[in-house]
Amino acid sequence: MKFETQLIHGGISEDATTGATSVPIYMASTFRQTKIGQNQYEYSRTGNPTRAAVEALIATLEHGSAGFAFASGSAAINTVFSLFSAGDHIIVGNDIYGGTFRLIDAVLKHFGMTFTAVDTRDLAAVEAAITPTTKAIYLETPTNPLLHITDIAAIAKLAQAHDLLSIIDNTFASPYVQKPLDLGVDIVLHSASKYLGGHSDVIGGLVVTKTPALGEKIGYLQNAIGSILAPQESWLLQRGMKTLALRMQAHLNNAAKIFTYLKSHPAVAKIYYPGDPDNPDFSIAKQQMNGFGAMISFELQPGMNPQTFVEHLQVITLAESLGALESLIEIPALMTHGAIPRTIRLQNGIKDELIRLSVGVEASDDLLADLERGFASIQAD
Repeated sequence: MKFETQLIHGGISEDATTGATSVPIYMASTFRQTKIGQNQYEYSRTGNPTRAAVEALIATLEHGSAGFAFASGSAAINTVFSLFSAGDHIIVGNDIYGGTFRLIDAVLKHFGMTFTAVDTRDLAAVEAAITPTTKAIYLETPTNPLLHITDIAAIAKLAQAHDLLSIIDNTFASPYVQKPLDLGVDIVLHSASKYLGGHSDVIGGLVVTKTPALGEKIGYLQNAIGSILAPQESWLLQRGMKTLALRMQAHLNNAAKIFTYLKSHPAVAKIYYPGDPDNPDFSIAKQQMNGFGAMISFELQPGMNPQTFVEHLQVITLAESLGALESLIEIPALMTHGAIPRTIRLQNGIKDELIRLSVGVEASDDLLADLERGFASIQAD
């Protein structure tokens, strides 16, 4: 089936008992057992039919062997990192979500894991960071918030050559735009609250493994740690995923128009967008992505106040998160990446003037007029 059809009919798309075209919400904590040890479902932390449906769907969409749903994207990331032990070393991208940085810096390091942050676009730097205790390479592409693009196939090949796991956060792209497992990656994960859910009404995380053996390990950890996605949220997520293709096409079309507008605006000092032909990552993005995504980051000219800009918008919503129907805008230095010390943030290129825009599906003319309103506010400031 084509991707658009898989979204609607893939995984477990209807109720086998009644034929309902929407999988029921099984609000049950436990299940009757007819014979001990021979029942598909026993306890909802271990398995729930509603959660199983969305897990099967994401596995289908990402071309993986097994999918797993968690209470949040951070819970999914934490569970994946729980594959490793004290003394293990992990290479991570130097431009990652602030919450992932916080998890690594404030939690995982205390358990004896070590981490080295590198620009994963530089394969030589990644290889140079490998030590005898290195177990995995973890990265985002596109990255958050600078939208850097890493050559996924090259990283997967490098990881395989050194017997390392390769793990990619695919949140900013979604499986509509790219499928890392097809390029050799071992584990892909999502903050499902973003493009997959798409409606700003559910918090969730998803993990997909390439092999059944890895799936067994993640499944064990999911049950042992217990940060599973509840039935109501599982149903909401699957419902949202059914319209992913329709939404993504609208997102991508709007983003291309807004990029063209911002690219030539005199108040914009620098723009970050994978579809920019002047972007050094453009050729890789064109090669491995189906479209360039709908995230755009841009820096205002020095001295211009990004807070004034975002607070004067009326259509675009000032809020954290991304991938929703509504356009969302934020200042990474003050919001999503506030947990990263300023010195490290600046070293990684996240300036105080940087603004991150998640382009929604509103009429593009209304979004452009709203951005013009924001620019007028800082010019008058």
